[in-house]
Amino acid sequence: MILVDAGPLVALIHADDRHHERCVKVLQALHEPLATVWPAYTEAMYLLGFSWRAQDALWELVERNVISLIELETRDHRRVRELMKKYRDLPMDLADAALVAVAERERIARVFTLDRRDFGVYRPGHGGRFQIIPEA
Repeated sequence: MILVDAGPLVALIHADDRHHERCVKVLQALHEPLATVWPAYTEAMYLLGFSWRAQDALWELVERNVISLIELETRDHRRVRELMKKYRDLPMDLADAALVAVAERERIARVFTLDRRDFGVYRPGHGGRFQIIPEA
């Protein structure tokens, strides 16, 4: 499974986004299931707020099972808070913290993100670094 951050969700929908073509190509090349968390999905929905059609297209990605939503469990809340405190100097937002917490819980190492700077710094609790998609 590959976790998807808000940036690619927006870029996939918004044809004028400078990362649109790149993200579409990446999506077409991926064969693993894609998932995100509600905070990242909410962030993308907010960023697409300029257009009801764009927001509806984001809903379509979920309804067509292109991207699934992974629930945050009660036990994840403490970890999300710990991560936001640990990376407060970046700072780490709720969406990123939720993605990292779920990655730790589900042992997911791959993240589809445009935020190379932050995800290059984050270290999941199971060790190692995230494999960031698309590659630099």
